[in-house]
Amino acid sequence: MKTHAFTCLLLATALTASGDDNKPCCPPEPPKAEAVPAAYSPESLYQIGVTFTDDEGRSVALGTLRGRPVVIAMFFASCHYACPLLVADMTRIRDGLPPAERERVALVLVSFDTVRDTPEALRRYRAERLLDGQWTLLHGDDDAVREIAALLGVKYRQETDGQFAHSNLITVLNAEGEIVHRRAGLRGGLEEAAAALAITLRAP
Repeated sequence: MKTHAFTCLLLATALTASGDDNKPCCPPEPPKAEAVPAAYSPESLYQIGVTFTDDEGRSVALGTLRGRPVVIAMFFASCHYACPLLVADMTRIRDGLPPAERERVALVLVSFDTVRDTPEALRRYRAERLLDGQWTLLHGDDDAVREIAALLGVKYRQETDGQFAHSNLITVLNAEGEIVHRRAGLRGGLEEAAAALAITLRAP
């Protein structure tokens, strides 16, 4: 590189001395090619084109989670029974890992409630539940919520009182967004989910 620069300097001096000021001394270096991300597999949830908004108001595509295992569930913030248990179970699944591996996991909550669970409401929920930066809380429109629910296998419907009846499902995704484990119901099955997550973390 130093030899190249020195040669350019000599050429520039020679051209200036000859009165030819308009010719470039050296050809420009070609721009570096940007790395193209690998395509998602047919089983990856990250193929969907919809975007969500997190509790900081930022637009989020699910593909931004690529590269780390994910524990994901659907919920709504005004739920006072099943959803708090889902959140507690997700925490226990993460805490079932050795301490050095816990930080490598993303914990994701996607709300069913497209009207009330605004980014501001989700931000309050984060504060109330003491959810740290490892958690991602997502709000989406009706189409986005229906699409991710279908891919996760979660069924839900809104009742006349505004609450939601829904599947209680926690899903583990590998680094490519492929489903590797589902835990249905509340409370039980935490050891199996933590074991699946550990295998995913240690996969080459």
